Amino acid sequence: MPVIVVANPKGGVGKSTLSTNLAGYFAAQGLQVLLGDADRQQSSRGWLGIRPAAARPIATWEVDNDVAKPPKGISHVVLDTPAGLHGQRLNAILKMADKVIVPLQPSIFDILATREFLMRLAEEKAVRKGDIEVGIVGMRVDSRTRSADQLDRFIEDLRLPMLGSLRDTQNYVQLAAHGLTVWDIAPSRVQRDLEQWQPIVAWADGNAQPSGGTRFER
Repeated sequence: MPVIVVANPKGGVGKSTLSTNLAGYFAAQGLQVLLGDADRQQSSRGWLGIRPAAARPIATWEVDNDVAKPPKGISHVVLDTPAGLHGQRLNAILKMADKVIVPLQPSIFDILATREFLMRLAEEKAVRKGDIEVGIVGMRVDSRTRSADQLDRFIEDLRLPMLGSLRDTQNYVQLAAHGLTVWDIAPSRVQRDLEQWQPIVAWADGNAQPSGGTRFER
């Protein structure tokens, strides 16, 4: 039962968007998936509350302050985490994580805040040993901008695997308002977005290894 944690101490970087759509992907594969929300705002849990009954089921994982292990009998777990995640709570979450996805927007403020977090992850023994895989997903990225180039240079310096980038589109906003993901509607309506998701879900499934490796540098 792989546990995929979506984490970044910087708020507003798209953690809930990434978490809900990743859970939606697993559900679309007919898998039993839990979506947990460790954030006080409970954005992902609120999203589950408006998910249509006709949509593929995603179960709620009740996450309390102790962050207990997820229940058995589930094939995949996705955990959305709060801004400012650190200390003992971060340690508890990492103890159960198999993979950590770090969403990152191409702005200097997000990059600076996230770099420190990535250095913190690098100190984890489980990360150094390869027991926890870490990857980055660019959020709201316009490949034509200088900020996108800035993000590329930052990731190259860290030598972390870049899983892929998701464009800035209203598709995610509009679908989230109805408790849906890009996997819940006709592919023709979100073809470009589904293409961007392919390397991300391949890594989440363990079917692909992005270029770069998991070496961190200061």
